[in-house]
Amino acid sequence: MRDPSQPPRSIADASAALMAGRVTSVELVERTLARINAVDDKIRSYIHVAHDRALADARQADEEMAAGASRGPLHGIPFAVKDNYDAVGMPATAGSALRLGHMPVRDADLVAKLRSAGAVLLGKLSTWEYGTGNGGEYFDLPFPPARNPWDITRFTGGSSTGAGAAVPAGTAMFAMGSDTTGSVRLPAAACGLVGIIATPGRLSLKGILPNCYSLDVPGPLTWTAEDAAIVLDATIDRPASRRREISLRRATGLPIRGLRIGVMCEPLGRFPAPDAAIATAFEAGLKVLEAAGASLHDVRLPLPVSDCFDVTRVLGPAESASIHEAELRERPQDMGFALRDKLMAGSLVRAVDYIAAQRQRLVIANAIDALIRDHDAIVTWGSLHVAPRLGVEPEMTAFTVETMLTPFNLSAHPALVQCTGFSPDGLPLNWQIVANRGDEAMVLRMAAAYERDTPWRDHRPVL
Repeated sequence: MRDPSQPPRSIADASAALMAGRVTSVELVERTLARINAVDDKIRSYIHVAHDRALADARQADEEMAAGASRGPLHGIPFAVKDNYDAVGMPATAGSALRLGHMPVRDADLVAKLRSAGAVLLGKLSTWEYGTGNGGEYFDLPFPPARNPWDITRFTGGSSTGAGAAVPAGTAMFAMGSDTTGSVRLPAAACGLVGIIATPGRLSLKGILPNCYSLDVPGPLTWTAEDAAIVLDATIDRPASRRREISLRRATGLPIRGLRIGVMCEPLGRFPAPDAAIATAFEAGLKVLEAAGASLHDVRLPLPVSDCFDVTRVLGPAESASIHEAELRERPQDMGFALRDKLMAGSLVRAVDYIAAQRQRLVIANAIDALIRDHDAIVTWGSLHVAPRLGVEPEMTAFTVETMLTPFNLSAHPALVQCTGFSPDGLPLNWQIVANRGDEAMVLRMAAAYERDTPWRDHRPVL
């Protein structure tokens, strides 16, 4: 059901309305700011709202468009970023007491690109401390945790927590997060969104607080696959050899008839089978793809997904500890438990184990790459569970850990999570689409084709 107080959630629809003069950027921003005032005390998506700056940027966007100087489909569209992104004029706390006074002197590269495309930055979104943690939420940080708009007793997925909450609730038209072992795709799974990571290196990390140098990937969270394509078209780096490649937005309109799709459901290792509702929706989604003309072929992950997770549990904590060694040594009392727990564990990782994990990562990456090269795309699970109860640590840890997300962080393939329906309790369900390195267009093409033949983008939370 559509809440009339919310601004449009589709970037594509809002952009068309702006270009046709049916709405102004100021009106769009004012309605989004009003939405923040109306619901953010319930969902806590924001750490900082730049009210005056956003309105000033919206007025500039309107003046430019009135003069015929459109910058493209993001011109005048309000968005927000996870608070590990730098943005001039806004605090960059990363949700931590350790950084409450930090003010960046330049925009992160992605923020600069989006502003150059005319998008209007509303503010900074909630995150786990330093964009990381141990999977739990302990209510010991300077800002309250974000809550899921579909059920405010539920978790939004970490660590891009506010990004997951903001887009379905209408407090931002799109959001930028970052993903090390699922932190874009987990909020997408929990909150019924499209969350995509591109091939590492295609989106700049400059100006984003690092979590794990060898695994970090930024990415957008949007309502639709087309919207994700619009954001990536404005932010993705295209080398000279690829300047003429098809726009990602155009790719979302292409059919999938004749595509060869791998279906990957096993092996999970020590992880449990997916929740029944997720498994049922997955099977129904495969029928949608077949009806659209894709050919489906069973494939197997070359090793249990739980083994992939074990590799990330060596790499991630060790690299995070190296990044935050001084803070852990000098100000551990100012950290929340989740961050301190992870950094202490990472400090105990032996060099020989870290090197062994990097070698195993290469083995995994090569095996997955060989498997995907024989297909146009792979469809598999995303998160194995629906959004857990906020603050119930075993449920939150299971949701964060027990996923099919980590293999593709290790293998460096573009991957997308999208909504595949709703559980009997009204919580979003999900699956994941993966394609060959550099082929973000295929991931988005698959996701858009699924969206066209399913009704889930018409279902929105009501707060």
